[in-house]
This record gives sequence, structure tokens and C-alpha cells, in this order.
Amino acid sequence: MKAAETKPITILMADDDPDDRLLTADALKEARLINDIRFVENGEELLDYLRKQGKYATADAPSPGLILLDLNMPRKDGRTVLKEIKEDPALRSIPVVVLTTSKDDEDVYRSYDLGVNSYIVKPVTFEALVDILQTLEKYWFEIVELPPKRD
Repeated sequence: MKAAETKPITILMADDDPDDRLLTADALKEARLINDIRFVENGEELLDYLRKQGKYATADAPSPGLILLDLNMPRKDGRTVLKEIKEDPALRSIPVVVLTTSKDDEDVYRSYDLGVNSYIVKPVTFEALVDILQTLEKYWFEIVELPPKRD
């Protein structure tokens, strides 16, 4: 039996737009997914969460089974953070899915060069976002065999 069948996997979303965070949380509820979702607002906060430092040193910050990463964020953008995650042996096995508004070919190429697992352009409609989240959940938590957590 896979871990997803016994315990919900935490999704960590890094996005500076409060409306996008709220929309994603609502879409998860609409999709009736049991996964816990946590939010951070910029790249520095994402790395602090993953490394359990700063305000996350003592906080309830479960290791994510999937990271949803916006590319265009303040402080440290998604490209820089992606590079740091994939260069860190303790973090590189966490799947990272870019979820961004950018359709720029250069962003797509660079993200894959840096090790992103998937690149998705944010959909225009709420229904499309629900569909994307359901598909992501099925693929990453039911079909794919992920490495065990190193907590």
C-alpha cells in the first residue's frame, strides 16, 4: 500500500499572489482532495520552510511531497529557488511543479534545465484549476513512486 493511501501528502505552494493562493486552496476543496496544503509567499520563505529555519525552525512544517512553484516572486524568484532546491541533496528528491502565468519558451527551457519535474501555465478558469489539481494529485500521489521521506 502506498503512502498516499494511508496518509495525505503535504503540498507546499510558493506564490506571492494572495488571490492565487486562495483560489488554489478553494480548488483543492472543490476537487475534494485530502492533501494538506501549506503556503509561502516568496522564495526565501520557501527555502526557510524546507530547511526548517527562521520562523519554521519550531513551527509545524511537515516536509512536502510536492512543491507548486511560481516563477515570479519577490526576494528570491522561482528560478533561483528551483536551482537551490535541485542542488541540495536533502531537498532535490522533492518533486517541483512550476505553476506560473509565464508562457515564455525561455522560462520553460530554463526550468527544465534547472530540474523542474513539470511546467504548468496557470489556467484561466477555476474549473480548469480544479482539473489540474485533480490530475496532479492522481499522477504524483497515486501513479508515481516517490522516494520515502527523510524526516
